[in-house]
Amino acid sequence: MRRCSVIIVTYNSGMQIEACVRALASQDCEIIVVDNVSSDDTATRVRGLADEITLTLLAQDRNLGFAGGVNEGARVAAGETLLILNPDAIAETGAVDALLSCLSVPNIAAAGGALLDENGSPERGFSFRRLPTLASLLFEVLLINQLWPANPVNRRYRCLDADLTGEQEIEQPAGACLAVKRATWENAGGMDTQFYPVWFEDVDLCLRLKKTNARIIYCPWARFHHGGAHSLGKLAFEDKQVFWYTNMLRYVSKHFSAGAVLALRAGIVAGMGLRMLACFLGSKPADVSRNAAVKSYWKVAKIAMS
Repeated sequence: MRRCSVIIVTYNSGMQIEACVRALASQDCEIIVVDNVSSDDTATRVRGLADEITLTLLAQDRNLGFAGGVNEGARVAAGETLLILNPDAIAETGAVDALLSCLSVPNIAAAGGALLDENGSPERGFSFRRLPTLASLLFEVLLINQLWPANPVNRRYRCLDADLTGEQEIEQPAGACLAVKRATWENAGGMDTQFYPVWFEDVDLCLRLKKTNARIIYCPWARFHHGGAHSLGKLAFEDKQVFWYTNMLRYVSKHFSAGAVLALRAGIVAGMGLRMLACFLGSKPADVSRNAAVKSYWKVAKIAMS
């Protein structure tokens, strides 16, 4: 059995996938690419790479979403450890071995690596976070984090004061680079595909692991250069809003009390109202028209009220 199977879920990742796969080729891992019906040349590029690099391509006939794609890759994986890796995460030499070394401790169930920005520094606030609380989610939806990023709730949630150079126990590594022991993965039942197509599936998995007293560790020596949300950047503005808030509500409905769900719904409605007001006052997202932004915010508000 291979020590590690790397599962890469792609969606219009043609510009990123080759560098990702080539960086893994010399490392001790099985490479599995799950393509969610990309409309670009992702699958063609992977097939070309397969002529010189041993890998498995699972080309889907429908978009399974991120969680569904990961589960499909895990289904055929042969490794003792499953490494979920985004196609825009480029492993440095020895990164996979470093993750496996961190996971070699018997009571460690999962590990996240250091995701590096364009300057080669770990991405603070993204490489790992604490699991969200109702307060941290409300501070996000009510624009408090945008207006006051250094507030204590946000600093705690995003671990903004953490030492990113040291190994440490954490609550939620980024799903862009998350290694899980196979036995742990199987006991958890994999990712919840109800979080479709993207967002909160990795948070949900980490919370379910923590509820079983599984330990998750941050491994700073496992270094991956991270481009950042390339597939998400291609989503329409309205889709981003709907997917994010719908799955946020799904997460809270699954794990929090009924009162917390009501509070979050109210917070989302209020937050969408603030965003619509800002649009009318001349402040809108840069990548969309005012009317389109208002329409998207109103749609999210209606979802929260339903």
